[in-house]
Amino acid sequence: MADLNKLESGGAAVTGDIGVEAGGGGGAAVEEREMLAELEGISVLDFDLLCSTVALQTQGKWRKLESSDEEDAADDEYGGGVLRLWEGDVMDCLEDRHLCIESACCPCYRFGKNMTRTGFGSCFLQGAVHMILIIGLLFNVAAFAVTKRHCFLYLAVAFLLLIASYLGFFRMQIRRKFNIRGDDSFFDDCIHHLMCPFCTLTQESKTLEINNVHDGIWHGRGDTLCIGGYPEGKSLLQLHSPPVIVSTMSSEP
Repeated sequence: MADLNKLESGGAAVTGDIGVEAGGGGGAAVEEREMLAELEGISVLDFDLLCSTVALQTQGKWRKLESSDEEDAADDEYGGGVLRLWEGDVMDCLEDRHLCIESACCPCYRFGKNMTRTGFGSCFLQGAVHMILIIGLLFNVAAFAVTKRHCFLYLAVAFLLLIASYLGFFRMQIRRKFNIRGDDSFFDDCIHHLMCPFCTLTQESKTLEINNVHDGIWHGRGDTLCIGGYPEGKSLLQLHSPPVIVSTMSSEP
C-alpha cells in the first residue's frame, strides 16, 4: 500500500510537471503568436508606408515630367532654344531673283504671304494693311509734288516711318518666335525696312520658304541635316537623303 501511495504521488507529480510544462509550452506558443502578429502588423505598416512613399515620389516625378513637357512645349513654340540664322545677308537678295522681283513689284502680297507662313495673320489682312500704308505714302508724295505744301511732305514722312515700324515690328516677332540669331534690335529691323525694304523682305521670304515654315511651325530643311557648325553658320557635315535603289531581282522563288 505504501508503495502504491508512493507511485500515485509520483504519478501526480509527474502529471503536474507535465501540466506545468504544457502550460509553459502553451504560454510560449501564445507569445510566439503575438510576436508573429506584431511582426505581420509591422510588415503591413512598412508595406503601406512604402507604397505611400513610392506613390508620392511617382507623383512628384510625374509633376516634374509634366512641368518639363510644358516647358518643352513652350520652348518649341518660341524656337526650342535652337539658334537659327537668316538665309543670307540683306544684300544677297539677287540670289533668288523670283523672290526679289516679287518683293519689288508686289510687296503687299509678299508681306502678307510671309505673315501667313509665320502665323501672324491672314495674307489678305496683312497685305491690305501694307497696301493702305503704301497708298497713303504715295498720295501724300503726289500731293506735295502738285501743291508744294509742306504738310503733305510731313505726312509722307510719317507714313514712311509708319511702314518701316510696322514691317520692323513683325521682323522682330519672326526673330523672337523662331529664335533667329543676331544682334539686331527693333530699331535695326526698322532701319533695314526703311533703307532697303525690298532686300529685307526678300531675305525674310527666302528664310521662310527654304526652311519650310507653315502656319507658324518651323519644319526645317527637308533634304539636308547639318551636324555641328562654324560660327558663321556653315555646317561641318551634311547628311543627304540616300539615293533610291531599284532592285532588279525577280520575284519568283
